[in-house]
Amino acid sequence: MRINQRVDEIPLSRTLALDALAKDLAASGRDIINMTAGEPDFDSPQLVRDSAKKAIDGGRVKYTPAPGRLELRQTIAEFLTRTREVEFTASQITVCHSGKHALSGSLLTLISEGDEILMLLPAWVSYVEQIRFAGGKAVGVLPRADMGPDFDALGEALTPQTRGIMINSPNNPSGYVTTPEEFERLTQFAQEHNLWILSDEIYGRLTYEDKPYASPVQFGPDARERTIIVDGASKMFAMTGYRIGFVAAPPHIANAVARLHSQLTGAPNAISQEAYQAALKSEPPEVELMCDAFRKRRDHVLARLAKMGLHTPHPGGAFYVFPNIRSHWPSGDCDAFCEAILDVSGLAIVPGSAFGVTGHVRLSYAASMQTIDAGLDRLEHFIAPRA
Repeated sequence: MRINQRVDEIPLSRTLALDALAKDLAASGRDIINMTAGEPDFDSPQLVRDSAKKAIDGGRVKYTPAPGRLELRQTIAEFLTRTREVEFTASQITVCHSGKHALSGSLLTLISEGDEILMLLPAWVSYVEQIRFAGGKAVGVLPRADMGPDFDALGEALTPQTRGIMINSPNNPSGYVTTPEEFERLTQFAQEHNLWILSDEIYGRLTYEDKPYASPVQFGPDARERTIIVDGASKMFAMTGYRIGFVAAPPHIANAVARLHSQLTGAPNAISQEAYQAALKSEPPEVELMCDAFRKRRDHVLARLAKMGLHTPHPGGAFYVFPNIRSHWPSGDCDAFCEAILDVSGLAIVPGSAFGVTGHVRLSYAASMQTIDAGLDRLEHFIAPRA
């Protein structure tokens, strides 16, 4: 049987592939430390677990409307109004099976054949393939050295076919948090060139500086009308397996995504909707404890990398570091570096090329401090002879 060409050309996600390889090697008896994970190493909050059980015991497990239960959509709108400081209504919300599902549904809704989308690098591995599958072309825009947006490069990447911009803050893989001034400049750029903005805010709660988190929707009515937010429960509430997220957009876009999903996937998981709503209504205390733990780990990892002589752009959020390896691996070939360190030292990390930026590697600190130190010990021993 013949496979659709667009599907046939889709590669397996490199982060998932590397995680699977590390687990396979460990299962075969190799001593492997896996720092590829994009998953909080915490249990979901007790309130979440209790709400899921209550939904099952109460029989609230039937189909829901395609855009999600109205009560959850109202709760998400209230959550966004509170955290983004701009009023949202339920009509702007479509609940999805995950943040990734929200992304794919948004891109399939927004992109027409041949559209070019400016993708601020470094960028999560699935963006390129989702854009391509929707019929568009991803145009990567390299960042500044600190991993912030390079507006000169953004302007140079613009063509008559450009239709939108994708941004992720806090960023996976660098942890960079886009500043309000940068978002204001980005929304002005989008207005000048009539572009939509897709803002991936899945790590929005995981920020570690004394600065408010910013979103493009905060910079005027025009910015609100051209911005699509995607977000979800996986990172903020450590609810990765619940697979629940949302799109927040102008009503006609949110409704279009819901229509698309009504035919492709149907209603989101009913149990997860209940659990997510409970978490959003009143942030469980476990969230702040998780953020505190990530902050301490980040500071510890940065201090150790600095002692190794690895320059690392400052990560203000998420749970990754993105050090530059060129001081110890002059070619900057991060794929070869990751292959070598896995083979020689049993440390699994992700090459920056997976995110569109060479010369860097991504390490996740979503792991115990013991695992983090063991992994950093292996990194230090591996690069020491190459200093």
